[in-house]
Amino acid sequence: MTVAPASGPRLFNPTIAGITLRGLLGRRRSLLLIPLPLVLIALSLLVRSGDVATRDALQVVVSGLGVAVILPLTALIIGTSVLGSEIDDGTIVHILAKPVARREIILTKYLIAAVVSGLVAGVSLLIAGTIVASVSVGIGFGLAGLIGAFVYSALFVLASLVIRRAVLVGLAYILLWEGLLGNVLDGTKVLSVQKYVSEFAATFSGSSLLHGPMSLVLAIVMSVVLTVGALVISVDRLRSFSMAGETS
Repeated sequence: MTVAPASGPRLFNPTIAGITLRGLLGRRRSLLLIPLPLVLIALSLLVRSGDVATRDALQVVVSGLGVAVILPLTALIIGTSVLGSEIDDGTIVHILAKPVARREIILTKYLIAAVVSGLVAGVSLLIAGTIVASVSVGIGFGLAGLIGAFVYSALFVLASLVIRRAVLVGLAYILLWEGLLGNVLDGTKVLSVQKYVSEFAATFSGSSLLHGPMSLVLAIVMSVVLTVGALVISVDRLRSFSMAGETS
């Protein structure tokens, strides 16, 4: 398939987007996206029907499972696939051979990863939050999950460009940095996307059941810094790829 060259500065290439989306949905790894939201929704229904306090249910199921596990895992699976799989099998050369700006390639693939991740994780968080607490809480978690997906996707797209085993490194980041250290050392929350999402959820929901771990301003600033920084480095990294698909 021909990738149409840009006639001027562009941030999104529909042809590359179509190729990326078809490739993403056609990979076996994408099948992992099906059970993740279903597990979250099923557990939400279970705790809702049981004798569990709403605050505890939100903390354990929606935040502990949805925000801390399902959201980053979804973004990891998708974010490392939109470029990483093409680099691994060598098909990236077909896109690099076209007169398309590297920035355009990165931003297009990033947007596909972020939107798909945001829809999968955001909708499941919206449903889970609504089941466990209320519509406003569900909307808060859904919007927070959508923002988190955009931040995570930028980081994991970058990881697929600079690390050969990006999925394993991403899992280590999710489990160790955000999961373990993030709950033990206060200083790590500044670089924890999970904490940003928790702050956004608390702010957007307006519920007294949720308490943000940091200031909203800090969460916004760090989300922007990490996202933009990761994308800038990704563009620079892709420019270093030779036609053989290897870094020069």
